[in-house]
Amino acid sequence: MHAVTIMYTDRGTPAGYRHMDGYSANTFKWVNDKGEAFFIKYTYSTDQGIKNFNRMKALTTAGTNAYYSSQDLYESIMKGDYPSWTMYVQLIPESEGEKYKWDIYDVTKVWPHGDFPLIEVGKVVLNEVPKNYFAEVD
Repeated sequence: MHAVTIMYTDRGTPAGYRHMDGYSANTFKWVNDKGEAFFIKYTYSTDQGIKNFNRMKALTTAGTNAYYSSQDLYESIMKGDYPSWTMYVQLIPESEGEKYKWDIYDVTKVWPHGDFPLIEVGKVVLNEVPKNYFAEVD
């Protein structure tokens, strides 16, 4: 899962990967079995709930454990508390996307949910850790 970090907001620093949402920065293209093409963006909404550190906790955590988020994720999976995210997509038919009011490939723009509502497509569940991190992940 690739996530875009939301910076310069009052949301705070996420208290680990399990407690943050993820968004695709790129626009993708799906083609169905009828040959119809759609532009798509992904949203992953944490099922654990949004949780943020305050400024002081973020600073002390970063200073004492730079791998906090990875460690938190690993420990959660190892104890069977599998983190999950509800996965959504936004779809734009190809013909609409080409004439939308702005460039739909512009990563600085958010597709309005009023124009393109989120469609739930499933869950992403992390239920195991890699046996060989460098061979399977890195």
